[in-house]
Amino acid sequence: MDILSTTFFFILAIFILVTAHELGHFLTAKLFGMRVDKFYIGFDFWNLRLWKKKIGETEYGVGVFPLGGYVKIAGMVDESLDTNFQNSEPEPWEFRAKPAWQRLIVLAGGVAMNMILATLIFIGITLVLGESRTSVNNPAFVEKGSVFDAMGMKTGDRFVQVNGKVMPSWEEALDPELLTARALTYTIERDGKSMIIQAPANIMSRINDQQGLGIRPTIPPVIDEALAEQPASLAGIKSGGLITAINGNPVTDWTEVVGTISSNASKPISITWYYLEPVNGRAITAEILRAQGTAYVTTVIPSKAGKIGISLKQTIASERRKLGVGGSIVSGVNQSWKMSVMTVQGFAKIFSGQEDFRKSVGGPIKIAKIASRSAEQGPVSFLYFLSMLSISLAIINILPVPALDGGQFVLNAVEGIIRKEIPFEIKMRIQQIGMMLLLALFAFILINDIFNP
Repeated sequence: MDILSTTFFFILAIFILVTAHELGHFLTAKLFGMRVDKFYIGFDFWNLRLWKKKIGETEYGVGVFPLGGYVKIAGMVDESLDTNFQNSEPEPWEFRAKPAWQRLIVLAGGVAMNMILATLIFIGITLVLGESRTSVNNPAFVEKGSVFDAMGMKTGDRFVQVNGKVMPSWEEALDPELLTARALTYTIERDGKSMIIQAPANIMSRINDQQGLGIRPTIPPVIDEALAEQPASLAGIKSGGLITAINGNPVTDWTEVVGTISSNASKPISITWYYLEPVNGRAITAEILRAQGTAYVTTVIPSKAGKIGISLKQTIASERRKLGVGGSIVSGVNQSWKMSVMTVQGFAKIFSGQEDFRKSVGGPIKIAKIASRSAEQGPVSFLYFLSMLSISLAIINILPVPALDGGQFVLNAVEGIIRKEIPFEIKMRIQQIGMMLLLALFAFILINDIFNP
């Protein structure tokens, strides 16, 4: 995708997530009769904003600085660093005038809304599409230089067990929760023999560094259609054929076929392919073509663009299990919980030094790239990315760091315990330090994005 599309999907993702988060604070504040002065997406430091409009007692706006957003609640020390109420007595509508338990609910409202958003996305996808299950009988395609390639797995291998437990599907074998486990071993089958491979301790850093697992079910190069008047059909290659070799080199996956053809633009290539005349009622698979088809060797000259005019036939054995409303809710909640656990474990690995901080975190540039890539793969992929980012935002915000919701939560919890308000000057100083730390961290992450794309 071009830079315009990348920017669009980044803005869309951030707008949805920040709006949901701040809406959580806004609704809970209104629930307890607090006055909300501002509702902003992005920060309006030095009154720099793209848009604003006052409706009732609240000013809604979009700030210039895309560092998140904020809801300014009367009588609260927050990101706005407002000190106007310092020397006045608390008013009934102010945050500081409310009981500690109400203040804590308001502070947790943003995190709760992000978790709810992620869960609703998971539930919606499962309700509409069902749960996907791809049998591990489909062999693996392993990209060169990927994490699984470094672990010793090869194209054609099959998953058998993960950490000693049988996994019947690819979705279970590559469950994100497994990637944050203390130890991860795969039992695989290669040429009829079993062997065990060990995942590296810093697997998450390596996945982030390489922007993916680098493994998926093999897509057999079965031709769905050989387009008329294109090099393949003109040379005699037919729809329904299976490509098994190019220039004498065996190919087992569609990616290998595309890569080899693309690298031989305008050059004659020799394609070995199998074909079986179609019969009504008989399904044609790659295995049947190899076993019963007739072999042909055809010379084809790809176009200047490196294409021969063929399209892929989807032959991977997978299924979608419909769960109904109740099952979808259970599945969505479970997915959200597992993703939250994985995120917390991932942070634990970063803080303990097991994962490389620079490779494990991403700022606006990295988020924009992932958002664009996920959108390119379709709306479902983008929604999954959105749900995972929403959970990450919730976990980050709940950390007990000054200027984050977690830091505010701790301060107000302490006030509730000691039944006394912490001096205003101390809270303001803590907030200022927190804001400086967050700005410094944002600058570091942005620089890291630029030099470690």
